[in-house]
Amino acid sequence: MAPFLIIITGLPCTGKTTLGRRLAQALGWPFVHKDGIKEMLFEHLGGSDRTWSKQLGRASSELLYYFAETQLIVGRSLVIESNFDPAFATPRLLALQEKYGFVPIQIQCQAEGDVLFRRFQKRSESGERHLGHGDHLNYAEFKTVLLNGAVHRLAIGGPVFEIDTTDFQKIDYSVLIGAIQAITDPNHVQPRK
Repeated sequence: MAPFLIIITGLPCTGKTTLGRRLAQALGWPFVHKDGIKEMLFEHLGGSDRTWSKQLGRASSELLYYFAETQLIVGRSLVIESNFDPAFATPRLLALQEKYGFVPIQIQCQAEGDVLFRRFQKRSESGERHLGHGDHLNYAEFKTVLLNGAVHRLAIGGPVFEIDTTDFQKIDYSVLIGAIQAITDPNHVQPRK
């Protein structure tokens, strides 16, 4: 059976990492996310300015694809998460798909733009992220992007789930997890409500 690759994408602060962790735990699959890699690089290499942050961001993306390939090469399904830019991510993922024949499942997290920008400001001021990201110094750079509320879908085939994360309290993760389990495990029986 071909492995599955669940690709969680969306703008910053749409809840991608929280969703990815929950989904990977429910499925028992590895979870690789770009910001997790980037945080580790900051811890070991330090942080200085926005240019350095962007360089580490590119390195983190490369490592994400590398880690995904280490799982796909042995036929193992996994969940990956990032704010994938379709111009760069689509050809990379299609090349991996050609090589390993995975079945893609795309989850797009989106929210109202003003909500995202407020979350972004709150997160950058919380001290939870490494200062190397420089988010607190770049509100103007991110504001235009965040106000869009969503990113474009990746043209890689497979099912696509769109999740509105404007209000985290209204998200029923169990419905999404159940739908994905039904796709990835033909023997999975959905519980009756």
